[in-house]
Amino acid sequence: MKKLLLLSVIQLISITFFAQKKFAQLDQELPTPNEFRNAAGAPGHHYYQQKADYKMNITIDDETQKLSGFETITYTNNSPDKLDYLWLQLDQNIYSVDSDSKIIEIEKMEDFKTVGDIRKKSFYYDGGFKIEEIKTANGQKMRYLINKTMMRIDLEKPLLPNTSISFQIKWWYNINDRMAVGGRSGYEYFEKDNNYLYTVAQYFPRMCVYNDVTGWQNKQFLGRGEFTLPFGDYDVNITVPADHIVGATGECQNLSTVLTAEQRKRLDQARKSDSPIIIVTQSEAEKAENAKLKQTKTWNFKATNVRDFAFASSRKFIWDAQNVTVGGKNVLCMSYYPKEGNPLWERYSTKLVAHTIKTYSKYTVDYSYPVAISVHSKSIGMEYPMICFNGGRPEADGTYSEQEKYGMWGVIIHEVGHNFFPMIINSDERQWSWMDEGLNTFVQYLTEQEWERGYPSRRGPAYMIADYMRGDKKTISPIMTNSESIFQFGNNAYGKPATALNILRETIMGRELFDYAFKVYCERWKFKHPTPADFFRTMEDASAVDLDWFWRGWFYGTDNVDISIDEVKWFQLNTQNPEVEKSFKKEIDAQKDTFIGDERNKTSIKETVNEKDKNIDDFYSTARKNKFVVDALDKKEYQDFLAKTDNQDLELLNSNNHFYEVTFSNIGGLPMPLIIEFTFIDDTKKVVRIPAEIWRMYEDKVSKVFIFDKEIKAMRLDPFLETADTDFNNNSWPKEIAPTKYQLFKQQTVKENPMQRQKRLEELNKQ
Repeated sequence: MKKLLLLSVIQLISITFFAQKKFAQLDQELPTPNEFRNAAGAPGHHYYQQKADYKMNITIDDETQKLSGFETITYTNNSPDKLDYLWLQLDQNIYSVDSDSKIIEIEKMEDFKTVGDIRKKSFYYDGGFKIEEIKTANGQKMRYLINKTMMRIDLEKPLLPNTSISFQIKWWYNINDRMAVGGRSGYEYFEKDNNYLYTVAQYFPRMCVYNDVTGWQNKQFLGRGEFTLPFGDYDVNITVPADHIVGATGECQNLSTVLTAEQRKRLDQARKSDSPIIIVTQSEAEKAENAKLKQTKTWNFKATNVRDFAFASSRKFIWDAQNVTVGGKNVLCMSYYPKEGNPLWERYSTKLVAHTIKTYSKYTVDYSYPVAISVHSKSIGMEYPMICFNGGRPEADGTYSEQEKYGMWGVIIHEVGHNFFPMIINSDERQWSWMDEGLNTFVQYLTEQEWERGYPSRRGPAYMIADYMRGDKKTISPIMTNSESIFQFGNNAYGKPATALNILRETIMGRELFDYAFKVYCERWKFKHPTPADFFRTMEDASAVDLDWFWRGWFYGTDNVDISIDEVKWFQLNTQNPEVEKSFKKEIDAQKDTFIGDERNKTSIKETVNEKDKNIDDFYSTARKNKFVVDALDKKEYQDFLAKTDNQDLELLNSNNHFYEVTFSNIGGLPMPLIIEFTFIDDTKKVVRIPAEIWRMYEDKVSKVFIFDKEIKAMRLDPFLETADTDFNNNSWPKEIAPTKYQLFKQQTVKENPMQRQKRLEELNKQ
């Protein structure tokens, strides 16, 4: 008997645990809080981070597209550990001849659809770093080992806590043609005027992050997982042709030697203007395009407390700027673009930069850098501190499609927004893409909606992720997957986390709680290195909302949202009043469907036995005929009931309330709140919201009783498209099926944009 009892208890515990696994706490998945990162999601009392300062001399050879560099790195060990070696990133080695990123790419012959595809595969380009020397500050050679995109420098003596080391590196590499080999950095060649536009990044050996979470973050760069970097100060000299205009991370220190007096005057005007001022005009840029000076100039930039440094250089650049004030500080918002970017870029770019800086500062932290720059380069969107490279180019005739315009707007907002994630709130991009791309895409959505009412955002609203989430789970990864191993990178790292945050803000937490907690996270981790656990814990700590079930479902799993209305039962309370109840039963009886045999028997059977013989019918026969008649005993029993029943109970019984027992199924597996819109027979509506915790004990099927004083005509789940439900055909009662249009043939591809068509129309009207 004891054995049987013990077995029953174990089974009960097992069943309970299984039933509650989606609502189990994340304690086992998250790292144990410690002195570096506490249980509230904040930096601990012994939190530390390293510092890497750079002094660099960079030269671009415009004849050979070669970049040469010499840098002095001062690395400060703020950790409690002694370091026997240092790890640096050599990201440009992704373009080495023997790069792993080329070798591990999965290919099929069907991927090569054109000669151009084959040409691109066989294109030879040696773009890896050529390290010429590494030595100490006093000139002694240092031992080093290059392991693909990582380089280890072995120290003669361990670098002790709270000490620094300075060393020097000399290198060069061939700048990549982005039109031929792609890439985040490189050059674009303009054949028409024989000029180059350089957008340069990942061009110097950079220190890896060393922290309490991973030690050295030295995962190889395979092309997707971006850049995890420590903060530091930069002093950079950039030598380029004398007629080039350079934009870079930080502020230029020698404007008097690189700009004309008139250009400096325009720049001073821009610092005080709330609308763009042209600093380098299109005519000045076109003049430089034709001159092609052979002399060089050196631009000097300095930047404080940044995690990286990038720049752009070209004689083709038009340059405009304006001021925006954030947190009482002035930020100079700027755009650099060739004439090929107009009219789009002159009209919109800098205004978008200013709007983005202002809006992101409202939702995250105040932008703390002195400048924010958008550079136009074809078919690219990439971000660095204070500067980003963005696509969006009109046709040669100056017209553009609506898609091109919104694409340009979106990429500028997104890339400028990266100044906050991860340039300020400095997450580990090499490991967790979603912490910069997903969070940034979420605030991008908020910023787009404040730019234009009804802005057609590509990502953010819940319903937009439904197609992805209902897809084949074989090609869907959990968000909590390493950057290089993610299926469907855009949906996974950008779309799904951005949608999750939108759902938290609009449905789970509400805007007030979410916005406060989100800003707490941003403030806690600005200029620091947060992890997913820090984000998860802070959002709960600052809101008093248990979100472990949400992180588990949305970030650790691949279930989708598909909740159905399975069954609806309708009840009304028995009033005990025979007049009411027997009348109700008579009405229900009259509405019953009649068996076809009974209908036919009415005419086919002329006379039954009991109709012929009056002695057949007995008490029960008469009672059945009079079952809806209210007799004197019925009335007396009701009076006795009234005499002994409380008035409040009588009021409830006579309220004529309607009780609906509704059964819901969680088909998709991802628990979500139940948002139900009820439509009554008088066409009024009522929305009821039930938190996701209704699924905490039973994950697959739950029921709920709703009480209304009116009869329901219909009900619908997720009426505001806020839960990412993947199947609306089971969301309604009575059941509604949405029609799907069947496309019989493909429409002809439009070969001109609407602006070009309008021009043709205007020309036709003139004839």
